[in-house]
Amino acid sequence: NLPPLTRRLKLAFAVGSTAESVIFTTTSGLLLIYYNQVRGLSAGLVGLALSFGLIVNAIFEPVIGSWSDRTRSRLGRRHPFMFASIAPVVIGVYAMFNPPAGLSQTAEIIWLGVTNVILMQAITAFHTPHLAFGGELSHDYIERSSVMSYNMFFLWLGDTASWLMTFAVFFPATPLYPNGALNPEPWGRFSLTIAAIALVALFVSSWFTRSRIPFLPQAPPDAPRFSVREFMRDILRVMSNRNYVMLLIGFFFISLMSGVRNALWLYGATFFWQLSTAQVAYFVVGSLFGYVFGSGTLTWLHRRFDKRWTAATALLVYSIGPALPLASGYLGILTPTTPGLLAILIAFSILQHAPYSIVTSTTYSALADIADENDLKFGIRQEGIIYSLRRFFAKVDQAVGTALAGWVLTLISFPAKAIPGKVPESVLMALAAAFVLSTIPGLFATIFYALLRVTRDSHARTRAALEARGSGC
Repeated sequence: NLPPLTRRLKLAFAVGSTAESVIFTTTSGLLLIYYNQVRGLSAGLVGLALSFGLIVNAIFEPVIGSWSDRTRSRLGRRHPFMFASIAPVVIGVYAMFNPPAGLSQTAEIIWLGVTNVILMQAITAFHTPHLAFGGELSHDYIERSSVMSYNMFFLWLGDTASWLMTFAVFFPATPLYPNGALNPEPWGRFSLTIAAIALVALFVSSWFTRSRIPFLPQAPPDAPRFSVREFMRDILRVMSNRNYVMLLIGFFFISLMSGVRNALWLYGATFFWQLSTAQVAYFVVGSLFGYVFGSGTLTWLHRRFDKRWTAATALLVYSIGPALPLASGYLGILTPTTPGLLAILIAFSILQHAPYSIVTSTTYSALADIADENDLKFGIRQEGIIYSLRRFFAKVDQAVGTALAGWVLTLISFPAKAIPGKVPESVLMALAAAFVLSTIPGLFATIFYALLRVTRDSHARTRAALEARGSGC
């Protein structure tokens, strides 16, 4: 039996997500604008380089998941991967933002592609076993949601730290660069700081969660070691679960929407709304209220409603809410000169962060319930492959979304090294339309999330059957 889950252990687990969030925010939100607007490379080629790393990572992710499920060691199934990932993550983050001097544009694109591939695989070697570890921390339907709400809070913390460092610390507005993110000088110090934060967060989470290892499931002694054959069998097992398939399809559409939006958001803030970096920094207020609301209400929502309805409703809001400002801008309702524009945009940003935190935490919690279903059916714990295969589909689709965002910028002839206030109106309207149209995949995702059948009653029956079989660990 598992000993009581303490708040200290929940915090130690969750702090690891800070590193993932910091890296995700800085790479998905800043690399395109850094290499396109600061270094002057083609947006289409930058988008392809970034999408290539995501595609390679999509293949690597389920391999890590299956491998960690079948690992037997004194450090358990997950921690060997978590510790081994730390150094490559730190090196990869710094290298990505600091290409050697004197490279041609082609060589810089290759540098970006290679370093992005290295970083994506390294962070996956931590994040996939880390999430699987979180799914193993509790058997309780509601406490699993509590664990993932802690995880979501630290995701927000990393996202917020990145945001503040980007727009309030390292890239303040200057007379030459009203939007400081276009200033090439601070990027080296910025990337070094991001690497240091990742180092601390990854080590603290790995080291201070070791006490739970003796109480967690181990790979059975007679279980085959990781191999291509067993890897394919693992995939077939999880893909036979109807709930898992519905969740994967839904997440596929979410990732397509997010891939486009993450790459285009800063373009909208900088060029459509003509916000300074100081103003962009204030969006942390919206994320704070959003994530605090999401984390604070998650367990209450799961006690009152089943996880599928919580996720589907939040996803509907997440799909529509963030697109409303640019839709209003396209229609001429909001303009860069609208009084109180910044406050209006920050208020709308709550409709992005609150539902996102609820959807993500609910999904992670439901995946642990699905792992119980597969344990009952096949007699093997598969948290690693379950969490990672979901991210495989997400990465493939996010790669498509990232590449699509780059080619959208090329298609609408968005100028490299553009100056806010001097981009043609037709280009800005096309940018807004692309962002608004990204809502469509999110609406499809909502339908598939509503088709989930992970309920409190089904989970109770599954846990009772596992206990009766004597495999309730």
